[in-house]
Amino acid sequence: MQGLPAFCLRPRDLRRGAALTLAFVAAVTTAAGLGCWDGAGAASRAEGAGLTAADPAAPAPGPSGPPAGTADREAVARAAAEAVAEGKSGKKAAQEVVSRSGDRWGVVYDQGEYAAFADDLDGRWTGVGLWPERRADGRIEIDKVQPGSPADRAGLRAGDRLLSVDGRTVTGLRVSEVVALLRGEAGTPVVLRFGRDGAADLTETLRREQLRTEPVTVRELPGGITVIKVASFSRGSGERVKAAVRSAPSGAGLMLDLRGNPGGLVTEAVTAASAFLDGGLVATYDVRGDERALYATPGGDTTRPLVTLVDGGTMSAAELVTGALQDRGRAVAVGTRTFGKGSVQMPTQLPDGSVAELTVGTYRTPAGRSLDGSGITPDLAAGTAVEERARTVLGGRGAGS
Repeated sequence: MQGLPAFCLRPRDLRRGAALTLAFVAAVTTAAGLGCWDGAGAASRAEGAGLTAADPAAPAPGPSGPPAGTADREAVARAAAEAVAEGKSGKKAAQEVVSRSGDRWGVVYDQGEYAAFADDLDGRWTGVGLWPERRADGRIEIDKVQPGSPADRAGLRAGDRLLSVDGRTVTGLRVSEVVALLRGEAGTPVVLRFGRDGAADLTETLRREQLRTEPVTVRELPGGITVIKVASFSRGSGERVKAAVRSAPSGAGLMLDLRGNPGGLVTEAVTAASAFLDGGLVATYDVRGDERALYATPGGDTTRPLVTLVDGGTMSAAELVTGALQDRGRAVAVGTRTFGKGSVQMPTQLPDGSVAELTVGTYRTPAGRSLDGSGITPDLAAGTAVEERARTVLGGRGAGS
């Protein structure tokens, strides 16, 4: 297994303690479809592209003890080691300790799940192109289907109920477990049984493929307004945002669309924020009581009107960017309240090779706001007509001239 990243900020399988994986380096879960949600509004893992988070350059944790609401690393490692010595599952034993600790963001991954992160960071993964979500009653539904994927070609669609994968019933499973069943080597078959309203249960055999997602897309609205959609902060996304800003028509307004963005690498989030700032503070965070800060690089565009679009699927690193631009007076946030993931996780390798990600601290916006559990309240509330409201804001600030 490759070396572990220094720390994470990710939204994980929220249904089990509440989370989709995001870490400061925020990530989207092993799986990841960039924002999958359960019926209660919690994030969950998707089979699609995963973002896992990790900042290889992040400093080591401070000497102080673990914060409240987290599992003790030594206790978790000890439980795993004892289980392995007895011929039992170290991962399962470690997860039991994490579950009892009250760390709602803590999670334990096996080697295969964690190894998949390397591909996830590049926005690629092997699967069938589904984003599953867990409903409050334990049902697994398809939240999204990637266009052109095996699932799309087979006719699966959002709203279908996933009943089994290769004969294993998935109702009641965590989203992370469903994702593990869907993943595998390219070219291997997987049999899905699913239900659809008004139809008998259906069965399809799909073959897994290497899939990719484009984390940043750009389009232009009438009046020269440029919309920069960031689906996740995977590797290279920050520079793509910068390039989009440089290419946008001079003097016209900008929309930074972070709706449904579950997070990603913190370094990429800071780079993206730097596209709109001329240096200065982006966020502060602590790791076991040791305070640190993240700063934008100088030279960003500080003149063109900017609106950020947010919703309940805007998480972690995406909230970090939103909060920085809002607090610094650089952007008007339009939409609905964001998810509220503001804690930092750090991975620890266990004796059996599995990895435990435990909460070690929290992060704050430049104005000192903690977003964990509360999220960001937009400056202007908007439901379905978010872009229309944003265009009005930009028009009032001289956009589209």
